[in-house]
Amino acid sequence: MSGSRQGSPAAGRRGGRRPGDSGTRATILTAARAAFAARGFDHATIRAIAAEAGVDPALVIHYFGSKDALFEAALELPVAPGRILERAHATGSDEIGATLTRTFLEAWEPPETRNQLLAMLRSASTNDRAMGMVRDLLVREVFGPVTQALGVPDARLRATLIGSQFIGLALMRYIGRLEPLASASVDELVAAIGPTIQRYLTGPITAGTAAGCPSPSSPPSAGPD
Repeated sequence: MSGSRQGSPAAGRRGGRRPGDSGTRATILTAARAAFAARGFDHATIRAIAAEAGVDPALVIHYFGSKDALFEAALELPVAPGRILERAHATGSDEIGATLTRTFLEAWEPPETRNQLLAMLRSASTNDRAMGMVRDLLVREVFGPVTQALGVPDARLRATLIGSQFIGLALMRYIGRLEPLASASVDELVAAIGPTIQRYLTGPITAGTAAGCPSPSSPPSAGPD
């Protein structure tokens, strides 16, 4: 009797494992991204994610350790930073703002990546820990390398300015669906936002220098006698 019990399908599922570990991990990540996108970090639970993935909650912990770690794994960027840099360099420094803006927007268009990015934004907007992870990821993996590759001064400030511009754009376009921003074409938005990103990347970033005024370290010009 005990031998037949051990060989039953139910006994094989008791530990919560599914055939094919790599497939199980990918299934959990897909379920996690959908949950984070729909409910945000605070309201997406390990139990609900496990149920959606068809596994035991203990298996989620086995693969990822915690909800924080699961969220961090789900943040994997749909566009590799190396590809962004390649596209930026291929277009030349004068067009890098438009290229970066287009790359960002095009990453949102395919349905298969939108859940992933919605998960990042919806969670970041409601949870400080999630915001910290998203911010660090974007600055470390995307905007920081781009500004450093250009060799411009104040690279970290420029990177965070770009991040603030793109995160605000995504919140209003894809989550808030503010019109006419939500219905604008990618080309329209590249034309409108690209020059701002270009200035953040290579131009003056203070009001004085942007207006043609001397920087704080520059000597004042002589006035009329």
